[in-house]
Parts: sequence; C-alpha cells; structure tokens
Amino acid sequence: MRVVAGRLRGRALKAPPGDATRPTGARVKEALFSILSDVSEARVLDLYSGSGALGIEALSRGAAHAVFVEAARPALTCLRQNLETLGLTAQSQILSVRVEGALERLAPHAPFDLVLCDPPWRDAPSALAALEAFATAGLFSAAVRVVLEHSARTPPAPPTSASPGKDVLFVADQRRWGDTGVTLFGLGPGPADVPAANQP
Repeated sequence: MRVVAGRLRGRALKAPPGDATRPTGARVKEALFSILSDVSEARVLDLYSGSGALGIEALSRGAAHAVFVEAARPALTCLRQNLETLGLTAQSQILSVRVEGALERLAPHAPFDLVLCDPPWRDAPSALAALEAFATAGLFSAAVRVVLEHSARTPPAPPTSASPGKDVLFVADQRRWGDTGVTLFGLGPGPADVPAANQP
C-alpha cells in the first residue's frame, strides 16, 4: 500500500494486521481523488481511519491538516507509525474514540472542508447517521465535501433527518468501482430554509 500522488507519492504505508481493517484499494483511491480534484489547504476529517491512508493521501496532495478518528488499537499503532514515518505529526491529530461518540472531541477542530469516511461496510448506515449528526452540529464548512465508502450492492439511502433551520447533507454524486461504492455528499439548506415560493 502506497501514497498515490502528491509530495509523498510512492511512499509505503503500513496496514494493520488481520482482516478487521479493509484499506481502500489504490484504483479506488486514485479515482476518488481525481473526482475531488483540488484539496489544497483543506481541513480534513478521516473517520474509521485505519492506517490513515485516505487522510495521508489528502495531506500529500496539499491539505492543511487532518484529524484521524480510530478506536481499534492495532490500527492506531499502525496509524501513528505511518504519520511519524512520513513526517506528518505536526499536520495531524489522532482521536482514539469511536466515531459515534466523537462529536464533542471533534468540535474544537472544526470546521472541516473534506470528510473521508470508510467504515466497515456493515456499519455504513450508522456511519451515515454520525455524519448527519456532525453536519447538524455545525462541524462542517459550508463548502464541505463528504465521502462515504460502502458496498456497491447497498448504497446508503439519502439522508432524511433534519433540524429546522439547519443545513443538511444531500447526495451530490455516486460512483462504483467493482464491489466498492462511494457516495459524495454536499451540505445545503434543510426543508425549513427553502424559500416559500419554491415549496409545493
């Protein structure tokens, strides 16, 4: 596993042992960042970060800072080693906490411009619920791009929950590479923010 592009292109990354963590394949990673295009100066949130491959890819391509959220000890050890080996500790922060309980600890680091979320595929629905909660809490910038990886067979349903007057996530794009599906979300006005003239 290696960094695909940017100033760290070609540098090797360690992966946690076993099959508990499923790293994003090089083909999917390259295609995804091609879609995202410019990530320079972005503040990045890498959820279920595992080895940190996605957040590290963003830093290699010019992102300003990345917060990595991971709870599994083997993955945390690997993540720390990768950041230290690549000289990225000053540009990064690791939060050893479950994604579902990370909101309060993420707040001091917000707002985030790019969110990379690669949960175990069975956990994609709960990951989406966490993303909605973070959006409602104001952790994302107005122009945020949110990436959720999932099984191509079971794409997530569009978010439906919203708080009056709050911006909500909306599906901006969906892609599929083999068994891997990716849904990209943006942030926009909720139902209560839609001008009356545009409402049915």
